[in-house]
Amino acid sequence: MTGVCGCCGALRPRYKRLVDNIFPEDPEDGLVKANMEKLTFYALSAPEKLDRIGAYLSERLSRDVARHRYGYVCIAMEALDQLLMACHCQSINLFVESFLKMVRKLLESDKPSLQILGTNSFVKFANIEEDTPSYHRSYDFFVSRFSEMCHSSFEDPDIRTKIRMAGIKGLQGVVRKTVNDELQANIWDPQHMDKIVPSLLFNLQSGQRTESRSPSPLQASEKEKESPVELTERCFRELLGRAAYGNIKNAVTPVLMHLDNHSLWEGKTFAVRCFKIIMYSIQSQHSHLVIQQLLGHLDANSKNSATVRAGIVEVLLEAAAIAASGSVGPTVLEVFNTLLRQLRLSVDYELTGSYDGSTNIGTKIIKAHEERQLQEAVIRTIGSFANTLPTYQRSEVMLFIMGKIPVPGIHPALTSIGSGPEVTRMIQVMLLKSLVQVTAGFQTTNMLTALPSSFLEPLLSFSLTEDPELRLLVLQILLSLIDRHDNTEKFSDISIISDISVLKLKVDKCSRQDNLFMKKHGQQLYRHIYLGCKEPSSGGQHYESLFALLGLLSVELANEEVVVDLIRLALALQDLALSTDEALPVYNRCAVHAIAAAYLNLICQLTTVPAFCQHIHEVIEVRQKERSYLLPEDVFIDNPKLPSSLEKVEGDVLFLQSKITEVLGGSGYNTDRLATPYVPQYTDEDRLSKRKSIGETISLQVEVESRNSPEKEERTPAEEITFETLKNAIVDSVGMEEQERERRRQVVEKFQKAPFEEIAAHCGARATLLQSKLNQIFEITIRPPPSPSGTISSGYGQSQSRSVPLYEMKFPDLCVY
Repeated sequence: MTGVCGCCGALRPRYKRLVDNIFPEDPEDGLVKANMEKLTFYALSAPEKLDRIGAYLSERLSRDVARHRYGYVCIAMEALDQLLMACHCQSINLFVESFLKMVRKLLESDKPSLQILGTNSFVKFANIEEDTPSYHRSYDFFVSRFSEMCHSSFEDPDIRTKIRMAGIKGLQGVVRKTVNDELQANIWDPQHMDKIVPSLLFNLQSGQRTESRSPSPLQASEKEKESPVELTERCFRELLGRAAYGNIKNAVTPVLMHLDNHSLWEGKTFAVRCFKIIMYSIQSQHSHLVIQQLLGHLDANSKNSATVRAGIVEVLLEAAAIAASGSVGPTVLEVFNTLLRQLRLSVDYELTGSYDGSTNIGTKIIKAHEERQLQEAVIRTIGSFANTLPTYQRSEVMLFIMGKIPVPGIHPALTSIGSGPEVTRMIQVMLLKSLVQVTAGFQTTNMLTALPSSFLEPLLSFSLTEDPELRLLVLQILLSLIDRHDNTEKFSDISIISDISVLKLKVDKCSRQDNLFMKKHGQQLYRHIYLGCKEPSSGGQHYESLFALLGLLSVELANEEVVVDLIRLALALQDLALSTDEALPVYNRCAVHAIAAAYLNLICQLTTVPAFCQHIHEVIEVRQKERSYLLPEDVFIDNPKLPSSLEKVEGDVLFLQSKITEVLGGSGYNTDRLATPYVPQYTDEDRLSKRKSIGETISLQVEVESRNSPEKEERTPAEEITFETLKNAIVDSVGMEEQERERRRQVVEKFQKAPFEEIAAHCGARATLLQSKLNQIFEITIRPPPSPSGTISSGYGQSQSRSVPLYEMKFPDLCVY
């Protein structure tokens, strides 16, 4: 019997004998290395036998697994690994199929050690670069199995950690093996990404909880070696780093879904961490794709709780800070449009108290403070996005936001859920706060192009409103726009400084563009400073901002003409504080006196005219002795000691226009202009700001005729202005204003209440009338080309010119060359 067995053994194929010889009698002894070398040499010498060697090893391994002989299983896998590493030839594909079959067998086992063994072998295989592609290999099972291992809930925490780490390594191997192989199934498909990405995020999240419970730094360092967190993050970064332009969406969408499903937006910390990893891992030119996905997700959650929306906005804030300059993408305005839309929705939700504008019992109650936090987060995010943009794009964004702000009398009523005065005011405040963020740090060399009239005029119109908060926001925006050398902080404290060199002001020569800007918009700025000081509701912050604005105009945009106008404005402010016609409280009068004194002290030192400085310092010294409440040091403090009324403010405590004109005239300044008191020019903006004072709405300005006019003697004498003339002018203007307001109201009411068919018919009639007029014009101006063939008769017996194509016309020989 022994001889028969020996005879049969000798007849077995050589590859089977070589495979059998690598297994020792006792599996504890491990792989027989000498025989393994023989098997490897045979496989290299006869590569066509590789598939049979693999099939036989697979058969033995399956049998050993079934019989629980795990020692032999380990030997078989070690032999497979060595053969795989040694053999790089065209026949390896068939061997790989057997190898993957054995790995799959191990992964399907319930024994953790076999799962880890199979994973380690797969990782070694994943690091091999194959010479020939495989057309039929599938990794779907491995993606599913490794993802399942990442969520392992094994009872023993140490084994559970090892299984999870094995799962992460396996996913990393799958990605490495397939991401660059075009013939493989696309690993970026949603069916794979929906398994891989949540598995990685689960381990990141669980690792975060483990670290937070770590009792001591020593244990933390030990745990860190065993924890899958670092491995997970490295794998996640590698996955994102390999993502091409078209794959970013498929990689980021599962992240958004995971954060939604596990309510992780509200905590913010984990969501921010995830997107920091994403933004730092992907290629910088793809950053805008992530931002666009976040914006779309924000829109999709527009009726979710404020804490969820605030979490998404916080992530957007961090993403914008990481994104490189200009990486917001081509749809810059769409980014800001989405954020502004969320801002408006939040205002509506806060004021109505529900997401659908109703107050039904079933609607979700909204917490106002959460909506306020969301609004502040959106405003910060708008500023963060703006900081990544170049100057020209930031100017466009400023114009875009300004176009969204409802301006009284200019923009139509808001079509929001709870449209009304409170909604309008809230939106004005929020959008102006957004502009404050956008204009922070704004730098431009050409003020005219960066700040066109379409932006400045509506902005300045808000400084005429009665709402002090709006006026203060406008002043902050103006300060940011004008300040190009970081001088604003140096004017934050209103005080009398004997030597302004301690301020270390940065003063540049006024450029030609600056001169043109002041020539075009200077009077508007002076007028709004004057009217801002005239407001009874102005407080300390308003006056500090107005003084800073005066100071910035002096150092940033001032030429000789501007300096003269600013001195006239300061003297006009002094007259305003002295006037008894204005219903200004005592504090406001003292504050205006203090601003005028502080500014004249500043401008006299900037002009460096000794006599001018002497007059200003003399008046200030008198005030310090007799009327200290007219100086900023005694006014802009927490508890100013002010008199009950201002009476008999005259004499040496006042700055004299005649004296200033005299001393500056000697230094070459325009004395005629200096001697003319400043009077603000009132425009339609006063009416749009809804003021009721007739005196503020109508101004009579006497025009001085030019002395050089040749028709001076021939002019008819001016009509005598009497009380009746003034009365009729006022009554007529008020009546016309009422008629115009009533006409506008009727038009708005018609478009709000009339049926759609009636509105369409009305617009269609206007369009038809316009078209008929255009046709008449075209008939007159555009004639058909002359036809050599003459005219043809129309159906009504009238002759009609027949237009002949150019190529059919018969031209005389002299006309053709």
